[in-house]
Amino acid sequence: MSRTSHIAIALAFLLGLAGPAAAELKPGDAAPDFTAPAYLAGEPFDFDLAKARADGPVVVYFFPAANTPGCNIEAHLFSEAIDAFKTHDTTVIGVTAGNLDQLAEFSSNTETCSGRFAVAADTDASIARSYDALLALKPEWSSRTSYLVSGDGRILAVHSDMSPDGHVKAMLDAAATAP
Repeated sequence: MSRTSHIAIALAFLLGLAGPAAAELKPGDAAPDFTAPAYLAGEPFDFDLAKARADGPVVVYFFPAANTPGCNIEAHLFSEAIDAFKTHDTTVIGVTAGNLDQLAEFSSNTETCSGRFAVAADTDASIARSYDALLALKPEWSSRTSYLVSGDGRILAVHSDMSPDGHVKAMLDAAATAP
């Protein structure tokens, strides 16, 4: 086997370990409510999932760390789709335990959230833990897992993939058919 093949196998193995540490919650499960410090367009506030659900479904998307390549892509994709989510009365909140000192800037940066949706600080990874959305290799950070939570607090849809590309489509498709 060539050196390139060995490297490819090792990389595939490591990427597998970097995935979620546990099985995510399933549709129909109760979504744990949480309150967390958050930022919208650089301005701090306290995000309360129970209050947000009162206005309709909420996308709770977990991402490993602010200002990292995949997380920047995912935030930008959610930002571009925020008007489509609004047509379904759906709120979007990003949640992370990584690079918390950068969340204010991340929330307003035109390369990421563009001030179009809030991001919350999971200061001790307890929110990600309650959603079974932790990274296997770095359990103090969340995996890349997205949930659509109904107004009554049930999981309607889940998408867990370390690639940032499919999360927005999966959550928009679910929001379009949400009761």
